[in-house]
Amino acid sequence: MTPELAGRRIAITSMLVSAGLGTAKIVIGLHASSTATVSDGIESAGDVLASGLVLLGLIMAAKPPDAEHPYGHGRLETLSALAVGMLLFATGVLIAFESVHLSHASPQPPAAYAIWPLIASIVIKLILSTFKRIYGRRIQSSGLIADGWNDTVDVLSGSTALLGLGLTLINPEKFAAADNIGGSAVGVIVLFLGIRVVRDTVVDLMDTMPEPAAMDRIRRVGLSVPGALGIEKCFARKTGLKWHVDLHLEVDPAMSVYESHEIATAVKEKIRSEVDWVADVLVHVEPNTLATTSQGPPRSNRPNGKS
Repeated sequence: MTPELAGRRIAITSMLVSAGLGTAKIVIGLHASSTATVSDGIESAGDVLASGLVLLGLIMAAKPPDAEHPYGHGRLETLSALAVGMLLFATGVLIAFESVHLSHASPQPPAAYAIWPLIASIVIKLILSTFKRIYGRRIQSSGLIADGWNDTVDVLSGSTALLGLGLTLINPEKFAAADNIGGSAVGVIVLFLGIRVVRDTVVDLMDTMPEPAAMDRIRRVGLSVPGALGIEKCFARKTGLKWHVDLHLEVDPAMSVYESHEIATAVKEKIRSEVDWVADVLVHVEPNTLATTSQGPPRSNRPNGKS
């Protein structure tokens, strides 16, 4: 099974689970007069749309490159993560205001059975969150990681709602407002998570470079090809689940164009085969000015390419 197909199945499963949990929390919360439970149900209902956006992004990102999109359609997956972040922000604002509204509409204390959908949601979402973030990092999926953080917030928001509801049930007179406050707190938590997800996806859209250790690995693999005397520049940018690399490869200036082209092709294929998160490599061939013969000393064989 390809990573893209596995990601789609995870997103579909998440949509079904979130729909069930959201419906249960909203229906039970309304019957039990629990503002916190209803608020958490609204958040879970938003998860259905969030997972749908991730699914759409994964499907579109899998389309092959074409004349208008030579780098592929991977950025659509990143844009889906951005949409999830914006949705979380909007959902957080909605929940906070709706909690205040429900607190005025439900003066009676909540029923104890409102805690059960919250407990079920915490357990299920904890499992989904852990799996999505681990697998999302494995396949470099911004959308799946964002959806994993979304589930993490479900755990935190569900725990907050459970705490508020529990305090109200333990001592309705002393903690009468705890259930309502818990509902508002859920909204604030979701709002701040949305800000974090938006920030992380904007970093990808700004073509932020990978970690230095990752770039050093690309250099080491490229320089292991016979005839590769140095790498002057090396850049990478993320397009969906993988990265595109541009590097300036130094070869012996006495070589023919054909020989230098063969070395460049070997460097490209070796990087693509040994660094699984690289989708493609664009190699620019340059002369190594300090090389005297095809067996002469390279200007640099160090990973960072500096002399």
